[in-house]
Amino acid sequence: MRLTTIAASVALAAGLSSAVSSAVAADVEVLHWWTSGGEAAALDVLKQDLETQGVGWQDMPVAGGGGEAAMTTLRARVTAGNAPTAVQMLGFDITDWANEGVLANLNSVAEDENWDAVVPTALQAFSKHDGNWIAAPVNVHSTNWVWISKSALDEAGGKAPESWEELVAVLDAMKENGITPLAHGGQPWQDATIFDAVVLSMGNDFYKQSMIDLDMDALSGETMVEVFERMETLRSYVDDNFSGRDWNLASAMVIEGKAGMQMMGDWAKGEFLKAGQTPGEDFLCIRFPGTQGSVTFNSDQFAMFGQEGDADAQQKMAAAILSPEFQSAFNVVKGSVPARTDVSDGDFDDCGKKGMKDLAEANEAGSLFGSMAHGHAAPAAVKNAVYDVVTQHFNGGLSNEEAAEELANAVDAVL
Repeated sequence: MRLTTIAASVALAAGLSSAVSSAVAADVEVLHWWTSGGEAAALDVLKQDLETQGVGWQDMPVAGGGGEAAMTTLRARVTAGNAPTAVQMLGFDITDWANEGVLANLNSVAEDENWDAVVPTALQAFSKHDGNWIAAPVNVHSTNWVWISKSALDEAGGKAPESWEELVAVLDAMKENGITPLAHGGQPWQDATIFDAVVLSMGNDFYKQSMIDLDMDALSGETMVEVFERMETLRSYVDDNFSGRDWNLASAMVIEGKAGMQMMGDWAKGEFLKAGQTPGEDFLCIRFPGTQGSVTFNSDQFAMFGQEGDADAQQKMAAAILSPEFQSAFNVVKGSVPARTDVSDGDFDDCGKKGMKDLAEANEAGSLFGSMAHGHAAPAAVKNAVYDVVTQHFNGGLSNEEAAEELANAVDAVL
């Protein structure tokens, strides 16, 4: 299928002919970064759903867990006038593309399916632009999780840590037992995922002031120095071969008993499940100590690029993504929780049920925050500035005091 030049979303909404709207659904070319085993298994749920509706799937995976490589590929495709049909996006990336006027309008399917009533407001902030639906959320991921080998924890004393001091004690015990205490992949987005959790553990107000409000005093002050001190401590529990390791390979270290725990978003659960492990028996899922009751989130969404010839397939894909049946089936496999509030937790395992409960309670309590590390707290320029400082510090390039000062300077420079 030859893709046409990108049309503005307003033109798409107003200009579709009746012939196009009644056309048989074509293939969808889908750009995404779900390339690990657990993620690929989850994506198959969507592929199979669309196949039953006569919509074919042209896969365009771009490896890289944070999506940066995919966004670079997308920019090149759009510049060449050859945009994919649908693209996986996060947070402010959706907003940026919507501002360029190139995303298709999904109001019709959103109205038919009553998305306004069932999609949480925090997600709609990214799914809608100027009052129009321009993306379909697939899930809600929360990022402040710790995944712990049950056998490694039993050998380290058996008690899941609930505070920073208890966390350090468990990590020390695991180190004494001869395994890598903390499995980690040395990539900027992974470093920032841990950083997010450490910042949140300093309190909801501090997370909001520093990561969302971008308050310079919070970014450079004594509490942020303590954040970097804790990051330095965590770095001491990581093995020497962590640089460049993909996140799912770090998960495999915990699964295989080579490491004690991993600090990663709930997509990691898919790797444990794919390996045949059971929550509570083989591994534990806990909130990062000090963040109980609070949640940092991101939401994978699919935005459709405004191409009239693909409109029918795009609308069918959007409807399929937000159907309650798909939301349950997909998120059970993926490790995330549904992007709509009326889905039963009956098919979810213990970690899934906990994730849904935590999300609902955090939303109610006002302690649900967009993740800086995953593009939901601040625009990409700020996120990338944070990445640079956090990774430089994690690799020993900055002292704790220097890192706090440089963090404020880096963020200020891109505002």
